[in-house]
Amino acid sequence: MENLGQPSYSMEWPPPPALLTERIWVRIEQAAAAALSEEAAAAAAICRTSAGIWRRARTAAVIPALKVMVWVCLAMSVMLFAEKISMAAAVLFIKLFRCSRPRQLYQWEPLPATAAGEVDPELGCPVYPFILVQIPMFNEREVYHLSIRAVCALTWPSDRLIIQVLDDSTDKATKDLVEKECERWREDGMNIQYISRDNRNGYKAGALREAMEIDDVKTCDYVAIFDADHQPPSDFLLQTIPFLIHNPDLALVQARWKFVNAYECLMTRIQEMSLNYHFKVEQESGSSTLAFFGFNGTAGVWRISAINEAKGWKDRTTVEDMDLAIRACLQGWKFVYVGELKVKSELPSTYKAYRYQQHRWACGPANLFRKTAFEIMRAKKASIWRKLYLIYNFFLARRIVSHIVTFFFYCVVIPLSCFFPEVRVPVWGVILIPAIITLLNAASTPRSLHLMVIWIFFETVMSFHRCKAVFIGLLQAGRVNEWIVTEKLGNTPKVKAIPSISIATKFCDRFHFMEIGVGIWLMLCAWQDFSYTRQYYYIYVFPSSIAFIIMGCGYVGR
Repeated sequence: MENLGQPSYSMEWPPPPALLTERIWVRIEQAAAAALSEEAAAAAAICRTSAGIWRRARTAAVIPALKVMVWVCLAMSVMLFAEKISMAAAVLFIKLFRCSRPRQLYQWEPLPATAAGEVDPELGCPVYPFILVQIPMFNEREVYHLSIRAVCALTWPSDRLIIQVLDDSTDKATKDLVEKECERWREDGMNIQYISRDNRNGYKAGALREAMEIDDVKTCDYVAIFDADHQPPSDFLLQTIPFLIHNPDLALVQARWKFVNAYECLMTRIQEMSLNYHFKVEQESGSSTLAFFGFNGTAGVWRISAINEAKGWKDRTTVEDMDLAIRACLQGWKFVYVGELKVKSELPSTYKAYRYQQHRWACGPANLFRKTAFEIMRAKKASIWRKLYLIYNFFLARRIVSHIVTFFFYCVVIPLSCFFPEVRVPVWGVILIPAIITLLNAASTPRSLHLMVIWIFFETVMSFHRCKAVFIGLLQAGRVNEWIVTEKLGNTPKVKAIPSISIATKFCDRFHFMEIGVGIWLMLCAWQDFSYTRQYYYIYVFPSSIAFIIMGCGYVGR
């Protein structure tokens, strides 16, 4: 070795650095230095040069960049934490002091009706305004009859109620069934119209907009909207319309959703926890403090003049309901949320259906923010505080930052820091803030507190899809206008016949390879932290990797 004139090279083994990348470089250099050929010695020199370049880049660029990412994520976490705490404080104040209830904030008087729910014959019908009820649907064979039956059972004078079934179905058999259902109720004396289009232009917004142009609608003062799986109670109009009659500055009365299949599987239990927080905290706090919240697209009653003043339904995004709410808010209209009034609805019970729904719910608001941010800032009828609330609280904190930080911080930045022990994340950022946010979410559904840990990892997996959808919406990329109606099962048997398809097709359709890929990445990071770095991030990262792999293999939902 000495006669070859090569410089001697030795290194202590095992090497002191606790980094996997450092160990790999040292191994390569030792093996190359021990070789007997000049070619191997040259390779060793290349390895030493490459190792030096990596060390310099690591010190000068990679570690500083990762530290910046950590603090950016911590700043976003603080934004989200402050938003959660402020909403929780508002709701707690309402609960403790029994104030800010809808009937305390706004005038409400019951409409005259007999005990049987019929109109008082002495007072007659004039006190009852004309109401339009719209039921938009698309190929919803399993649930169409539920909403039609519930709407036709509403307590309201039949001569002052117009029901529109807006069927954009492409399946002829489904269209025939819906039309026959409408005919049956029409024979029973209901003023129900079956309206079908030969296209899906504008999707749900297009159907609602075209139906509002029918002459009969011009006699109506208010419009109630129910999706195909929503079943309002018979007194729904009696509970909501008085708010609009006695308070001319109110544009919308929103009811709460009640889930008929919350206990169908573990995935629906988790969804119930998230949506209960949305209704009990987000909607309640927005209604009681600023008289604004995002319309949920169903189970609500609008003042038609407010819709017209806001320039009607628009199909520029896949969240036409939120779009209309924003424009009405900028015109000075107020909203009220009635949490005591519950409308039955169905949660998606398959992972595929839930993914599509969450993509639309995350992508649509981000795209709407892109298109309305300047409209909000230029609005003349909205106060500066309402503008700040819409831009910062409603959009940035809740619908952009929350989705981005959940995935990037806990699935990218923290796992990546397992390879760089110089990068430390404060304990308050890793444990304290996430723990408080989780408790606030779980407190909305006390009976499911024991599922809190499962909820954490389920939401971690879903954060991947929501974060991706947010960027698609902000950048207006490929799937920005994708609209896939959420699959609903209604009262169909729990076990469905499996279509005859090949084994290869079933095998491929079962797996979601993006989730599996992220799961493998997280598992490598967890192993690195457990074996070398010892920052204890693996306590969270390893279960997260298991969650990604389990959901990627299709073991979730029905």
